[in-house]
Amino acid sequence: MTAKKQLLHLVFGGELTSLDGVEFTDLSKVDVVGIFPDYASAYTAWKEKAQATVDQAQVRYFIVHLHRLLEPTPA
Repeated sequence: MTAKKQLLHLVFGGELTSLDGVEFTDLSKVDVVGIFPDYASAYTAWKEKAQATVDQAQVRYFIVHLHRLLEPTPA
């Protein structure tokens, strides 16, 4: 049996100072949802948080592909 390769993803978010950028109003209040072993589980967590904050226009959640930072593709 071949083990599935981990492709780590980080889900985090919080209130932004403006919808035009990615600057948080208070870094101490950034919500780190977690690190997930694949995009599908990260997307599920992101979607849950995004839907829970849909009435807060300044709040955004993001998915970061950590595996791309940890193992960059050679140019």
